[in-house]
Amino acid sequence: MESAIDKHLMCPRTRTRRIDDSYTPPFPAWVGRADASVTQFVMGYFGVQSKGESQLSAACAALRQIMTSFTLDDGPHHHDLSHYVDAAGYDNMLAIAYWDDPAAFARWEANMQVASWWNAESRGSDGLGYFREILMPGVERFETLYAMPEGMEGVGVVMATRSDEIQEHGYWGAMRDRIALSQTDGMAPTGDLVAEERPSRVIVRGHENLVVIRSGQDWTETVGKERELYLGEMEPVLREGMNFLRDEGQPVGCYSNRYMQHIDASGQLQEKSFSVSHWRSLAHLERWSESHPTHIEIFGTFMRMVQTLQADLKWKGYHEVSVMRAEDQRYEYINCHAGTGLMCGA
Repeated sequence: MESAIDKHLMCPRTRTRRIDDSYTPPFPAWVGRADASVTQFVMGYFGVQSKGESQLSAACAALRQIMTSFTLDDGPHHHDLSHYVDAAGYDNMLAIAYWDDPAAFARWEANMQVASWWNAESRGSDGLGYFREILMPGVERFETLYAMPEGMEGVGVVMATRSDEIQEHGYWGAMRDRIALSQTDGMAPTGDLVAEERPSRVIVRGHENLVVIRSGQDWTETVGKERELYLGEMEPVLREGMNFLRDEGQPVGCYSNRYMQHIDASGQLQEKSFSVSHWRSLAHLERWSESHPTHIEIFGTFMRMVQTLQADLKWKGYHEVSVMRAEDQRYEYINCHAGTGLMCGA
């Protein structure tokens, strides 16, 4: 068993972990490992928003345009496609892309084909909404967790390798303990979200130590009792918790929450889902996780499923959590409704 924090990111602690060295977690888990030469990742959320069947064809064409741009020089190493219907009834299709080199991302973003399409006047007048949410966390500012012995999702695909079994999981506070910066920094938030309105566009600037979590699950390989447990017990309480954060998350520190399902290149739903939420701080996310009834129910149901199935578990779960510097996040919304993404928080 090893620490979730990679060796080259370890330093003398001035802040203690919530566990001592003798702690043994209740089940195995792993984290992603990147080459020591990688110091920063880029996570780009590229969205197309539409409402009603009459706009779906144009929205799909716009998503295909985004996917085509990923094949240009310096495009992402990995991307996922997803869909969800938000609280206002709008369809949102997203391409979530990952780079392990901010300079390559900058070159891709500046490519004439990419820039001219995004900046075209027609983006704000074709009846669709568009958004870009760009996160660029340093490796000391994010953590991953995989509750499956093989495979990775999200940023882990770009990280390429994984740890042996790690110690820091299965207890409240483990998320913070897996972040390298937590060895010396409490990561408290400062500042506020700031929105700048332009014709048909809204720019939102994030504040210091804003937190973004992507948390996913894959039930593709489940059968029999496990499938019944997930779809009949686990998924309903998960959806209830995600809807709470979407509709009532502001008072507990959650700016925005999307509960999405993976789609393939032809738009067909896959048996994989994930949520992406933005939080005022890691402390706010921790308080909801540790004490709010919606998450207590999610965690308790998950533990019952794990204990019931034990070694036969085919369900896969993971998350990635980033604690962002203000300068490493950008949010831009074109012709989107006011409840989209960070606009509702700002």
